[in-house]
Amino acid sequence: MNVKAWFLVHKWTSLICTLFLLMLCLTGLPLIFHEEIDHLFGDEVQAPALPAHLPDASLDELVSAAHAHRPDEVIRFMFWDEHHPHLAFVSMASSMDAPGDENHSLVIDTRTAAILDEPEPDRGFMYVMFKLHVDLFAGLPGMLFLGLMGLLFVVAIVSGVVLYAPFMRKLDFGTVRRQRSPRLKWLDLHNLLGVVTLLWALVVGLTGSINTLSPIVVGLWQQDQLASMTAAYAEVPLPEQLSSLQRAVDSADAAVDNMHISFIAWPGTQFSSQHHYGVFYRGDQPLTSRLLQPVLVDAQSNQRLEPQPLPWYAQALLLSQPLHFGDYGGLPLKIIWAMLDLATIVVLGSGIYLWLGRRTTTARRLAEVKSGGLSEEANA
Repeated sequence: MNVKAWFLVHKWTSLICTLFLLMLCLTGLPLIFHEEIDHLFGDEVQAPALPAHLPDASLDELVSAAHAHRPDEVIRFMFWDEHHPHLAFVSMASSMDAPGDENHSLVIDTRTAAILDEPEPDRGFMYVMFKLHVDLFAGLPGMLFLGLMGLLFVVAIVSGVVLYAPFMRKLDFGTVRRQRSPRLKWLDLHNLLGVVTLLWALVVGLTGSINTLSPIVVGLWQQDQLASMTAAYAEVPLPEQLSSLQRAVDSADAAVDNMHISFIAWPGTQFSSQHHYGVFYRGDQPLTSRLLQPVLVDAQSNQRLEPQPLPWYAQALLLSQPLHFGDYGGLPLKIIWAMLDLATIVVLGSGIYLWLGRRTTTARRLAEVKSGGLSEEANA
């Protein structure tokens, strides 16, 4: 394509996605530091200080404690967080197929099986930021729409680079012509920051688009690998009584090495079959800690199925998530992510300013031409 075609591509992809990308950058900024914000405002539960040698209670005791606290509900998930030692988080609902927003959470001490907290559903500032950033409060259609905006952002970046290359042949890299008009100064700053944040913006834009496909990826896994692994259970009656969770996890533990448990999905949930516990593990290395290894265990006999690694599309989704928020390198990397986010906000804001300024200048010139033409006619 020639320069004019690239200019049109850059112009329209930028105009379509800029306001939504600006919203994503603004909402993403507090989400980068969500753990630090929760800690600052005391919104996280801490396990009480107990003797270091105290062993963990069995998983069956945790299950009994949860059922005793909410006897009319079923457990759907139990998960652990490496940032909250000695705590298990239990998700309960009225039924296995209840809507996700009907979840009730319990925080349980893994050593004593004591209920430490029953947090209310989050409806505060961070919840609003999260929902706006993920799906615009519109569910799957909102997620897919934002994914499309992310792809348009990537196209805008690529076309911007194509346009910037010949432009920079006339100027030294990093030049900002401060002595010229404000619009020209902002054009130089827009181009400079766009190039500086180029790689980061591409990574965040692509991983953000991939993350919006998470419901589709889970659905593909269910219909593909999960269905294949559990095909032999197609004619087996549903379990009326679930077996010991501890024995099921012991069976799953024997199938993995150098991994630690991340979460357990009960039979009938989206991450398991109707007949199995889904026990999911994370690795103990920087890379494998971002990947999951599922082990399916029969919820009646405690016999496990042969574990299979997740398909490539599920692994791509899991690897894209930490890249998007920069939460794999601790606080220093989060600060870098925030600085790049702020720079991108300036790029997006200056792009809007330049477009509005161009329209204003064009309208003024047309008005001057029209006014001049009318004057000449009057003089004639």
